[in-house]
Amino acid sequence: MVSLDSAPPTAAPDDTRSRPSPAPRRRRRNGQDNAAAYVFLAPWFVGLLVITIGPMLASLYFSFTDYSLIAEPEWVGLDNYRRMLEDERLHTSLGVTFFYVFVSVPLQLALALLLAIVLDRGVRGLSLYRSVYYLPSLLGGSVAVAILWRQVFGAEGLINSVLGLFGIAGEGWVSHPDYALGTLVVLNVWTFGAPMVIFLAGLRQIPTMYYEAAAVDGAGPLRRFFRITVPLLSPIVFFNLVLQIINAFQSFTQAFVVSGGTGGPSDSTLFYTLYLYDRGFGSFDMGYASAMAWLLLMIIAGFTAIHFLASKYWVFYDD
Repeated sequence: MVSLDSAPPTAAPDDTRSRPSPAPRRRRRNGQDNAAAYVFLAPWFVGLLVITIGPMLASLYFSFTDYSLIAEPEWVGLDNYRRMLEDERLHTSLGVTFFYVFVSVPLQLALALLLAIVLDRGVRGLSLYRSVYYLPSLLGGSVAVAILWRQVFGAEGLINSVLGLFGIAGEGWVSHPDYALGTLVVLNVWTFGAPMVIFLAGLRQIPTMYYEAAAVDGAGPLRRFFRITVPLLSPIVFFNLVLQIINAFQSFTQAFVVSGGTGGPSDSTLFYTLYLYDRGFGSFDMGYASAMAWLLLMIIAGFTAIHFLASKYWVFYDD
C-alpha cells in the first residue's frame, strides 16, 4: 500500500493564467475615452474646417484671381499684389491705421496700468469699480457706442456744450479732417477695461515683501515702480501689448459708423479694414480685397513676430 504521506503534492492552480490581463482592459477603456472626446470635439473640428480654414484657403485662391462675386473668378496671378504698389488710397489707409495703432494702444495700456495700480491699493467696492471700468471694453466696439460717439463729438454734441460753458467755440470734431481720427483714438483708449483687469490680476501676484524690502532700503514710489513693478509685470505688459495691437489693426466698426462707411472726411478715418470692405463689397472687387486681407495678415504676423523676438530683451520671467 502506498502511504498517503508519500503521495506527491498537487500543484496549486495558476491564478495568473485564469485572470484576464489588465492591459487590454486599460487599452479598451482608453479607446472609449478617446472616442468620447472626439465626439465632443467634432463640432469644434467641423467649425475649424468650415468656418476658419476653408474660407482662408478660398480667400488665398481668390487673391490670385479677378473675382467680382457675380462672374466666375479669373486667374490673374500676382496682378492684385502689384496693384497695391500703385494704390494711393491703400497707402493712405495704411498710414491712418498705423497712426491709430501706434498712438491709441500705448495710451490705452498706460491708462489701464494706472487705474490698475490705483485699484490695487485696496479701494472699497473693488468689484463694483472693476465691473464699471470693464464695461467699455464690452461696448466699445458696438454700433450703438459708435453712434453715441458721433453724437458726443458732433457740432452740437456734449463736448461742444461743455466747451461753450467756458466760452470756447467747439469744432465739428468728427467732421473735421484734423480731429476725426483723434476721436477714434480716444474711443479706443476709453475701452481700457480688459487690459486693466489683466494688469490688476498681475499686480495681485507680485509679493509684497519686495516692496517692503525696497521701502526699508529707502526706495521711493517711482523707484519701486520701475525697479519692481515693471520688471515683474513685464510678461503681462507683453501679453496686453500683443493682444491690443492685433485688435487695433482689425478695428472696423468705429470708423464705419462715425464716417458713414466712407472713411471721411478726406479719408482721415479710412482704416485699412474699412478700405478692404469697400473694395470687396462696395466695388465688388473681391479678388483685390482678398489680396488686401492677406497683406493685413502678414502685417499683423510681422509685428507679432517682432514683439516676440524683442521680448527677450525686456520681458522677465521667474525662471
